[in-house]
Amino acid sequence: MTRAVCPGSYDPATNGHLDIIGRAAKLFDEVVVAVLINKNKKTLFSVEERTEMLREVTAQWPNVRVDSWHGLLVDYCRENDIKAIVKGLRAVSDYDYELQMAQMNHQLSGVDTLFMPTNPIYSFLASSLVKDVATYGGDVTSLLPPSIKDRLAARLAEGR
Repeated sequence: MTRAVCPGSYDPATNGHLDIIGRAAKLFDEVVVAVLINKNKKTLFSVEERTEMLREVTAQWPNVRVDSWHGLLVDYCRENDIKAIVKGLRAVSDYDYELQMAQMNHQLSGVDTLFMPTNPIYSFLASSLVKDVATYGGDVTSLLPPSIKDRLAARLAEGR
């Protein structure tokens, strides 16, 4: 069985994330969407909420499962017999950072990283930008799955 992981903070998951996950699901027998826990990042949604939202929006792909992890991604890969990391690249600037991580991950564990160029319609899309736009009342309908858009609006309304 070929297995890959699509790691990220997914705060929140965007249509760009889902594009990469769906394309990876066509290439691998199983794709694990790993919500990474980074104590240094301030998130809008808890790990449990992000995991729940991802389970809802990835249910269309039977070979995708969602999990969370705190620690080195390569340790997660080792513990789950995962040989590939799939990362979406929006721009050349992403490549510089992701290449260093990919090389370090390979050095530590032998796990390979596969870079997938984002669909051009999502090349500008980042969770942080979506949150900023939504915070100021901008329309993020085309950027998020409807259920996540609704949860984002509700969460932002709580803080007002």
